Amino acid sequence: MFEGSVFGKLDQKLQHAIKDAGYKTPTPIQEKAIPYLLAGRDLIGCAQTGTGKTAAFMLPILNHLFKNRRPRRIGRPRALVLSPTRELAMQTAENVKKFSKYIDLPFACVIGGVSQVGQIKDIKRGAETLIACPGRLIDLMTQGIIFLDQVECFVLDEADRMLDMGFFPDIKRIMSKLPKARQSLFFSATLPPAVMKLAGELVSDPHQVSISPQTPTVEKINQKVMFVPKSQKDSLLIHLLEEHPEWDKVIVFTKMRHGADRINKKLMRSDIASAAIHSDKTQGQRTRALDGFRRSVTRVLVATDIASRGIDVPDVDCVVNMELPLETESYVHRIGRTARAGGSGVAISFVSSEERSQLKAVERFIKKTIQVDRDHPFHSDEADRKAGKSSQGLAQAEWIHPANRNRNKAKRNNRKSFKGRRQPDFGQK
Repeated sequence: MFEGSVFGKLDQKLQHAIKDAGYKTPTPIQEKAIPYLLAGRDLIGCAQTGTGKTAAFMLPILNHLFKNRRPRRIGRPRALVLSPTRELAMQTAENVKKFSKYIDLPFACVIGGVSQVGQIKDIKRGAETLIACPGRLIDLMTQGIIFLDQVECFVLDEADRMLDMGFFPDIKRIMSKLPKARQSLFFSATLPPAVMKLAGELVSDPHQVSISPQTPTVEKINQKVMFVPKSQKDSLLIHLLEEHPEWDKVIVFTKMRHGADRINKKLMRSDIASAAIHSDKTQGQRTRALDGFRRSVTRVLVATDIASRGIDVPDVDCVVNMELPLETESYVHRIGRTARAGGSGVAISFVSSEERSQLKAVERFIKKTIQVDRDHPFHSDEADRKAGKSSQGLAQAEWIHPANRNRNKAKRNNRKSFKGRRQPDFGQK
């Protein structure tokens, strides 16, 4: 079925499942990692979401569990995948569900923000694979529901994000309960010294794979800077959304949770279907918001950096940075939500005069000058001048086509279908 491909090394039942899932050829990280993982090697992988890394580690793990069947022991999983966010854990669980289509390998997804009752039921059904966030996992371990002494394969996913979110003590606590004889997989989008130190404690004689899509992804994204007074950023956002009805899916990033809620309410008042997602939202609210966005019921997802990694939503047309992030690496993670799977996309950053230093830091990090678009009614000459960009940029942004403003009137009218579809959790109070 997949002769000549690393997928051909997997059990036939797994091959059928990945074919049903639409996989045709392995991605670079799958090509590089799967042979070593099938051989039982530990691995350090430097890769972002969107590179196919979930399949790269889950397919060999499921292959191992299926070919080495053992009597199930309730509450004692054989594989553990540790994720930093609920959304990433749920996404991984969806992949496990797809890949397990023809094999009898039950799994459980253990996350906070929702009742543990259903999760405990999945565990008691004999879950052999456990996808978990640290907090809920430790909670269930403390209750005596989960024991990690039978774990054969352990994956630490998005390790740098784990450390950023303060999970280091929890990770150490979980690691202390794992058996020494195990296969350990360590994935991170970046490998700073603190992350490498953690990796050194986790893996033994690892094979290292580095897939860095940052440069090619950034090159595929049409990046623009718009200089605008801080007080007029919301107005500029609404203006762009009205001028570009062809943007069906837009992610808007803000630094603060209250900022996300404020922008969401303004968009809703302008009859632009939107939802906000951040850490103050319940798991149910976040799940409904993402589901509506994926199904294009919601056009705009307003998010804090909690969604800049781990959310793989296809066909995002545009990413808007309402403010540039303080951590320059977050810029790449944010704009990487568009141009997924080899596609292209647009990323626009609103920059006020107070943010000139962040803009320069971002450009140094990506090793690229971001072009300026002054073709909008809220342009700030002061911010332009302070950033030293007044002699650069384009008078007319290359992604703006005059025909867009009047073409496809039916599509514009269809925007009205968004009116009145506000989710209860995100309506005005």
